[in-house]
Amino acid sequence: MDYFRELLNGFATLLQPEVFAYMVGGYLIGTFFGAVPGLTSMLAIALLLPLTYSLDVTSALVACASIFMAGMCSGSITATTINIPGAPASMMTAIEGYPMQQRGEGAKALGHAALASMIGGALGAVLLMVVAPMAAEAALLIRTPGKFSLIAFALIVIVISQRDSIPKGLVATTLGVMVATVGIDVMQPVPRFTFGTSTLMQGIDIMPLVIGAFAISELLVQARKAERRTVDADAIKATKIRRRDFIPPLSEVREIGVYRYLKSAVIGYAIGVLPGAGGSMAAFVSYAEAMRSSKHPERYGKGSCEGIAAAEGANNSMCSGAFVPMLSFGIPGDPTTAIVLGVLVINGLQPGPQFLDAQLHLVAPMFAALLVSALVLVPLTLYLLGPYFVRIVSIRRDVLYSSIAVIALVGSYVATYSTFQMALALLFGVLAYVLRQHKYPIACLLLGFVLGPGLEEYCRRALSISDGNPMIFLTSFDSLFFLLLTGVFYYFMVVRKPKTPVIKGVTS
Repeated sequence: MDYFRELLNGFATLLQPEVFAYMVGGYLIGTFFGAVPGLTSMLAIALLLPLTYSLDVTSALVACASIFMAGMCSGSITATTINIPGAPASMMTAIEGYPMQQRGEGAKALGHAALASMIGGALGAVLLMVVAPMAAEAALLIRTPGKFSLIAFALIVIVISQRDSIPKGLVATTLGVMVATVGIDVMQPVPRFTFGTSTLMQGIDIMPLVIGAFAISELLVQARKAERRTVDADAIKATKIRRRDFIPPLSEVREIGVYRYLKSAVIGYAIGVLPGAGGSMAAFVSYAEAMRSSKHPERYGKGSCEGIAAAEGANNSMCSGAFVPMLSFGIPGDPTTAIVLGVLVINGLQPGPQFLDAQLHLVAPMFAALLVSALVLVPLTLYLLGPYFVRIVSIRRDVLYSSIAVIALVGSYVATYSTFQMALALLFGVLAYVLRQHKYPIACLLLGFVLGPGLEEYCRRALSISDGNPMIFLTSFDSLFFLLLTGVFYYFMVVRKPKTPVIKGVTS
């Protein structure tokens, strides 16, 4: 009962004017960043990270949650209207939404996307509230060897989820783990890789890595593009949308069916719980399953409302699922929750098995923000502001990205008032830019950095318990379970690769 009482108090906290303003403001920011191709909700939260030094932790988490939900949903706007996904998770939506736009049904496609996002996001938030305490109790049963195997499982899943770029994912993840080793040894008071400088004694903070890897590198990528605008302004002028067109016909909603909405939400939530999976995989798997089980698979690739519902419902429910391993184990479910983990760490909080018991009053408003953002803000914002959001992409690149550059560099400085931190952000920005140019996934770099210290600490603790005998990882039941689970995932994701749905005549 105490748990549900705290959840209700979280909703009450969310109704406080200041906290509510952060939720609405965060949602609008997330919608902007999600709708502009090249920008993502992850970048928005990365730019928000330095501000969390001065924000109340509850307000910061509420803003992050609403940005996350908005960024997932708003990617469908440009995916549908101009065939450019605002976020990677909206790629499957572009496959079905743009053909509808070409038939003059773009607003209806956006309405279906918003409805599915609302249902998927709301169900995901409810599942998070129900499942999170059970996951925390299960986490208490995992001992030191099991914790090492769990983190190793997370890192391996992150790498193999890159599909065709597994070697590059492994390299990027390893680089992240290596960067995390800079500073004082996790077990002994001995400096490592400091190159004789006292500045590196405290290690490398997550903030310059996040800002460099996701903000600075994006600026460098965009600087190479010659276009002054994100898309041709004529394409925007040709897009005419009326507010009443956003409401999807009830007959089509019934044809999709309640079961389809529920199944997509459950698939997205389950994939969100997997470390490193992300919205793209959630949308892909749900879309593929919807096509497999559809009564009208021939409609897919030609403008299927059912396909839009499956993809959007899954990627929005994934948002809540990704918080489960982050709060219960300290293992981010995707790169965005890795940055949210940074918000908690900056405020002196460390997620783990007992985190919800001790700090539920801080995260309960975040749970409430996920539910309210999905249930209220998704349909309301699209209905009121949808026609205007489409025009975001016509903003001049030089104005947009120069403004982001100023925010990123100033933010990296004012967080600690350290020019060294700003220099590190620039250094990581250049490194991430080089990695991106050679198709290395920088999300793996961040997740390797976040999980690396725990991997080393629990490995060394387990070996010290067993006097250096590595068989402890096989004799401990919890550790053996995760090792076997790693093998299962490797078999199904690498040995037996999931088939990509083939859609004739459509390019993504």
